[in-house]
Amino acid sequence: MGRLLTVTILSTVALLTAGAVLLGSGSPAAACGGSTANPATAASHPPVAGYGGDQLANAAAIMNAGAALGISTDGQAIGVMTAMGESGLRNLTYGDTAGPDSRGLFQQRANWGTLAQRLNPTTAATLFFHKLVTIPGWQAMTPTLAAHAVQANADPGYYTPFWPPALKVITALTIGQAACTANVSADGRALAQNLVTAIDAGRITGLIPDHLREIRWIAEGRTVPNCGVDDRILQVITIALTTFGRIGISDINRHCTGQLDGAGTQSSHWVHGGGQAVDFYSLGGIATDGADANALRLIRTLDPVMPSGARVGQAECRTTAGDVPTLVHLVPFDDTCTHLHIDVAYATGGLTAANLTTAYARQ
Repeated sequence: MGRLLTVTILSTVALLTAGAVLLGSGSPAAACGGSTANPATAASHPPVAGYGGDQLANAAAIMNAGAALGISTDGQAIGVMTAMGESGLRNLTYGDTAGPDSRGLFQQRANWGTLAQRLNPTTAATLFFHKLVTIPGWQAMTPTLAAHAVQANADPGYYTPFWPPALKVITALTIGQAACTANVSADGRALAQNLVTAIDAGRITGLIPDHLREIRWIAEGRTVPNCGVDDRILQVITIALTTFGRIGISDINRHCTGQLDGAGTQSSHWVHGGGQAVDFYSLGGIATDGADANALRLIRTLDPVMPSGARVGQAECRTTAGDVPTLVHLVPFDDTCTHLHIDVAYATGGLTAANLTTAYARQ
């Protein structure tokens, strides 16, 4: 598709400032960065979601270009998704009828840069990400709308079908990731205040009954009987938000809302006064069943830092899907395939401090 946009190249400092998401400590999420891949081995990787060979090498180049700029994995996935829609992850030397001068992975037109720049996967991806972070509120947009804001194609929903395969490709190619658990505050009220900022910005959404008010009360310094939230759950929510940019939460403290769903008063949402579990119904703006690529990514992000005895639901969902991650700290159990459940109701100790401040190799 042809594009006619003026691209403003930002300095690296300005780019990181525009693209950063603040954690509990106030540190930029650039430290949490994105996923890295090995383009040299990506081409020989088994096909993923129908993409293989040079297509996967190009996806790896897009990922690494984003990582070099401090773009989150969520942002990198938008880049891969866009290239899938524009070129099928092929570095095209021709354009379509709408843009006869369009070239490369992103089908960028002549005003984006020189022909050599547009045909260089890393440079073309860098141009794309430079533009992406200038879009106000792009992290809260659906992936297709964020891509549309950069590409200005005729159909805002055009990229939607390419989002799931983009996530699968990134999951398959990732060899390392800067810890999205870095610098997470241990101060419950500070965590809640940052989460309320995200709620007000539309980056955290909820359902009915409203469990997000439980976070608001903590942020305000209010103690509401049977409506507290364990600090470790606030940390888990913060990590999920930092990892994906936008999340949906369906349950936290059921004692607060009087819900007797599932295990009733024996639920980790209820026992010990409640608030020791969280259910995510969406990650990165995409519904989760506890076995999808986003759920697996969050599980692998959390497992190294969770205290012994912490639990993760949806075990049978992942078994059915044929992707059962090896876990060290999280104890899996069966649960309905409508969300991703994380709890600390039977865990001892806090999240591991050493792993909260260091990068980890993807498991």
